[in-house]
Amino acid sequence: MNESAAVRLRQAVRRIHDAARERTATGRGPEEADDVVGTFATDGALGFDPFPFLRALYEAGSHAVVIGQVAGIMHGSVEPTGDLDLLWDGTSEQARALRDALTAAGRTHMPDLDRPQVAYQVAGVSGDLCTPALLWGELDVTPCLARAVSTHDPAGFTIRYAARDDLIHMRRSLGRPKDHRRADELARLSP
Repeated sequence: MNESAAVRLRQAVRRIHDAARERTATGRGPEEADDVVGTFATDGALGFDPFPFLRALYEAGSHAVVIGQVAGIMHGSVEPTGDLDLLWDGTSEQARALRDALTAAGRTHMPDLDRPQVAYQVAGVSGDLCTPALLWGELDVTPCLARAVSTHDPAGFTIRYAARDDLIHMRRSLGRPKDHRRADELARLSP
């Protein structure tokens, strides 16, 4: 396991911070992201720092897998983001691990983890917690959990994220303009 994907993410978080530094809050949350620019154009980019929550996930024993643009960045994408989306298996054991991580990251009111997709927000980051029960067009994302890859963060924890080909398939199945553009970008990057 190497650190390059985690280092890419740390570099991207610094770029996102620098790019959003002069912006003022608009009240637009990640749920109001458009289908072209994505969450970087929302307030989610202001103070974006997924690392405390990623560490909390690791320490809680969560097997959640980073998906969405954060996973894209970890594979080499250069597009910024403003949220952290996760795929998890929906089991009660992993629900406990997610609740522990959310609590450790400062969340006091727990989202309803019985739903296939639920929004969350903790200090520094927000996003969606998704299970394979969420419809991804014709794509069954269950195998993506087993095929996830890992990177070791220099701060001493492991981050699981979607394999490149799985992420490309997930993006193409969603079909929004930003997803097609980002899938094409990932396809051009050498594995």
